[in-house]
Amino acid sequence: MVPSEWLQVNHGSFCHLFIIVDRTRYAIISVNEQHLIQSIWSNDVGSINPVNGIFGAFSRDLGIDLGTANTLVHVRGKGIVISEPSVVAIDTKTKQVHAVGAEAKAMIGKTPANIIAVRPLKDGVIADFDVVEKMLAYFIKKAHERTLGMVPPRPRVVVGVPSGVTEVEKRAARDATLNANAREAYVVEEPMAAAIGAGLPVEEPVGSMIVDVGGGTTEVAVISLGGIVINHSIRTAGDEIDEAIIQFARREYNLLIGERMSEKAKIAAGSAYPIDEEIRVVLRGRDMLTGLPKAIEVSSVEIREGIAGPVNTIVQEVRAALEETPPELVADIMEHGVTLAGGGSLLHGLDRRIAAETRMPVYIAEDPLSCVARGAGKMVEHFDNKIYRDILTRTQQTRRTKL
Repeated sequence: MVPSEWLQVNHGSFCHLFIIVDRTRYAIISVNEQHLIQSIWSNDVGSINPVNGIFGAFSRDLGIDLGTANTLVHVRGKGIVISEPSVVAIDTKTKQVHAVGAEAKAMIGKTPANIIAVRPLKDGVIADFDVVEKMLAYFIKKAHERTLGMVPPRPRVVVGVPSGVTEVEKRAARDATLNANAREAYVVEEPMAAAIGAGLPVEEPVGSMIVDVGGGTTEVAVISLGGIVINHSIRTAGDEIDEAIIQFARREYNLLIGERMSEKAKIAAGSAYPIDEEIRVVLRGRDMLTGLPKAIEVSSVEIREGIAGPVNTIVQEVRAALEETPPELVADIMEHGVTLAGGGSLLHGLDRRIAAETRMPVYIAEDPLSCVARGAGKMVEHFDNKIYRDILTRTQQTRRTKL
């Protein structure tokens, strides 16, 4: 074998060779001082970028659910390896990142003056581009911690975005992913990714309805033949429910509570429909009249009344989407039901409430929190699948590649 061209990259004790044998074949070989680590052959040189070829050979493609509340990362061949809050702790003076994910979330409301814990996404879209870029870079690096070799990861990435975002917001998500060291970045609409992750037959001529209740947005979509037929995206979801509990405590009890306390109350006692056994929960915060610490006990009935506003908005959006759905697809949905995904679908009784309002069978997807990440992950597991490629092509006007 006499190579016509070759490129050597040394990284620590590793030597990586990119060898073009002729116009149709190339090989990537990685060795350390004693052993052959990896050898990859291909019969498609095309317009290959040698550096991308080497870095790509030692990176694992990723599917990312970049959510307002949580970020989940699916690694090709491994499944979901990261599920952490979308929170970053930053020094306001130096802009240095102190913590990301669960560690940063634990700092909310407890940091010194020079450090702030921020959520860089709002309503499902990027609110602080630089911080999102740093957060993505952290998660991409963490997802490759056990990858063979010492080459910095340069994966292909599919990232979920709300279906109601603008082209500018889509481009921001792609650019942030590329700047976080991805070599290729694609966006996929979250309801489509959630439907794929929930195992719905998106490629068949059958109507499937998915309701993805996340932290910042609720996505309602009817899908058939690999495309979204009806789509509603509203910025009312889990965060709005948390805020409703904060306002309820302030209005009814003159009690100021924080985001973490509100979220705990929602998980423990929040409901969208009367539950079999009512629950009582303690809210702790500061008395707005005296300024002193205060704790009160409230019932799940009170919490349900307090969050009625955002819950009603979500239910009405599902009804509105059904009213726009063609009769043939409505018949399919009546037969197969409505599927709920996202963390918000775990609100007690939400499935029963939607079923009562729509007179449709309603089911909660298996592990609803990870549906979008699993769907994006399935797409990276099968990048050559024509249906998935067509879905990705339709979602972005142009594909962006970082050289």
